[in-house]
Amino acid sequence: MDFHIHGVSKLVFTTILIFFAGICFALPEKPTQMLSSPAGSGQINSNSVLVALLDSHYTELAELVEKALLLQTLEEAVGKHNITIFAPQNEALERHLDPEFKRFLLEPRNLKSLQRLLMFHIIPRKIGSAEWPSRDSESTHHHHHTLSNDHLHLSTSQSSGERVVDLAKVIRPDDVVRPDGVIHGIERLLVPRSVQEDFNRRRSLRSISAVLPEGAPEVDPRTNRLKKPPPPVSAGSPPVLPIYDAMAPGPSLAPAPAPGPRGPHHHFDGESQVKDFIQTLLHYGGYNEMADILVNLTSLAAELGRLVSEGYVLTVLAPNDEAMAKLTTDQLSEPGAPEQIMYYHIIPEYQTEESMYNAVRRFGKLRYDTLRLPHKVVAQEADGSVKFGDGDGSAYLFDPDIYTDGRISVQGIDGVLFPAEETKTETKTVTHVKVVSKPRRGKLLEVACQMLGTFGQDSRFTTCQ
Repeated sequence: MDFHIHGVSKLVFTTILIFFAGICFALPEKPTQMLSSPAGSGQINSNSVLVALLDSHYTELAELVEKALLLQTLEEAVGKHNITIFAPQNEALERHLDPEFKRFLLEPRNLKSLQRLLMFHIIPRKIGSAEWPSRDSESTHHHHHTLSNDHLHLSTSQSSGERVVDLAKVIRPDDVVRPDGVIHGIERLLVPRSVQEDFNRRRSLRSISAVLPEGAPEVDPRTNRLKKPPPPVSAGSPPVLPIYDAMAPGPSLAPAPAPGPRGPHHHFDGESQVKDFIQTLLHYGGYNEMADILVNLTSLAAELGRLVSEGYVLTVLAPNDEAMAKLTTDQLSEPGAPEQIMYYHIIPEYQTEESMYNAVRRFGKLRYDTLRLPHKVVAQEADGSVKFGDGDGSAYLFDPDIYTDGRISVQGIDGVLFPAEETKTETKTVTHVKVVSKPRRGKLLEVACQMLGTFGQDSRFTTCQ
């Protein structure tokens, strides 16, 4: 009986040894969990400094990195070389940062500036506190190239011995150390000169809205002619001529350029403002066809610049590329058709997403004047947004406030609008018709070339007759 119990004990003991031996052989020598890069460009170790940044107490910086869509770029950088990250403390980004500058960084059109600012905090080399220039060394300043193609200056204060990067003190040196990099905590955000210049340029454009245009010489509304030499006008008077008269062909009776902070004679620089909003459309993405029409297919960009220089304000309802792709060749081939389509999307007043939404909430349905006389565009509240047009031909405010500088406002919509037309056989008005034709993306210049070729053939035919 004793031997039987002893034999069973040996069997159980042998089984336990074999079980634990199998576990030991199954485990790797060094447990390393790998995270795949989204683009498949490589793999990042879970012990990487990039993973440590996302999991660290620098939550504000990590959130900005994600909003700037920089994770893939940083993964590629870590895969090529070690890095050093200078991480501002959360208070520097939450309380001490200028709110206007923070709004500038978080606007979608300023994504490049946000990316440049964040990469300005990263050096493609691991620099620990031991490698920092000391105040006893011959050179107390070291210059290092950053991922934003700028330079950071690392130095040590001669009086206090504090480590300094550009103008920020290092308050937590070697805060996070990993095999492929190190994170130093700094007291404030580092701003490269290029980002500061972008912010100043945007801020100067927004400040234009605080300057009201002065009026033009007095005009007799019956004859549309000048009554007398221009009398002194009070500051803030709007242009006397309606915008439609300023657009009319023939001898121009448009008002003198309104005084403002730009231009050699302190006039509004409408051409630069129009270029700026077209550039914003291209950088924003999804509005290339609209920009193509304004610049290449028509002369609307120059005309809008002239109107803004003369003191007028405009709101542009910009259809996105998906909507523009549904336009057919017939809709674009008629002479002047692209201009007429665009005129119907331009409102001769300054409106933002907030002002339009508040107006339709208060008054229900509104009709805005357009540059395509006498047609008006209908606006009403729908699904918590602003809807333009009626029925199948309606379009929703899709990308609000793409560009706003106080003179020009650009609002993205998800459809192309057409005015109501009166048929010859019926007296009732036919509402907007939804375009459901086969998409023809990128065909606008092709249509223009076909039009020019047709005109050339007609002229040669006339000559032969």
